Amino acid sequence: MKLRRLGSLSAAVLTATALTACSAETVEADDAKPTATTSGSTDPTGAPGGTPEEAGLPLAEAIGSIPVAEEKRTGYERDSFKHWIDEDGDSCTTRAEVLLAEAVTAPEQGARCSLSGGSWRSYYDEVEVTDAKKLDIDHMVPLAEAWDSGAYGWTPDRREAYANDLGADRSLVAVTAKTNRSKADRDPAQWMPPAESATCTYLVDWTATKLRWALAMDDAEKTALLNLAEPCADSTVEYEPAS
Repeated sequence: MKLRRLGSLSAAVLTATALTACSAETVEADDAKPTATTSGSTDPTGAPGGTPEEAGLPLAEAIGSIPVAEEKRTGYERDSFKHWIDEDGDSCTTRAEVLLAEAVTAPEQGARCSLSGGSWRSYYDEVEVTDAKKLDIDHMVPLAEAWDSGAYGWTPDRREAYANDLGADRSLVAVTAKTNRSKADRDPAQWMPPAESATCTYLVDWTATKLRWALAMDDAEKTALLNLAEPCADSTVEYEPAS
């Protein structure tokens, strides 16, 4: 399994404990993280996140540090971001790696990394899922949004690295296909997870991903993030820049 899941939360996104807050490789609105029993901290509600003791930027400060720029959708094609790949040649694609890492109850792993059984918790809507085929792997910042925000100028290799980012716990999340497809390629000015408990976690995850990949925000997005973050005063963001 990849570094993302084995080490400490080096590329983590942290949410204060008191604040609770692809598809099955076929159709994805734009790509979907529940709690995991692997490395990294979780808050008492099961939503991903860290603890207050772990250092990080206050959420509002982190949002404010992201540059504002006009979005550029011209030229975007989903195929510009190659995924899902098998980076280490173990027969498990990025999608499978995320599912294995985030399982609340571990699935059985068969030939060519086929998965059966297991259970997951979709933190976007607080739904327990027992069939991996009903989960999408969501790119926290959707591929189209990443393109708009700076990825249009990246090399194909960097876009592939973004689309398969297992180096940070918060870049890819396993959630119900319903919520992932409802989100599509929308930013927090246009869409937020339906579960109220997910709000602060989602804002932290979104902000950390933008910082990790040096992506910009438009004015509406930044305004919405700052407004939505007001109840999340104790939430902090920690990230590691992508290489």
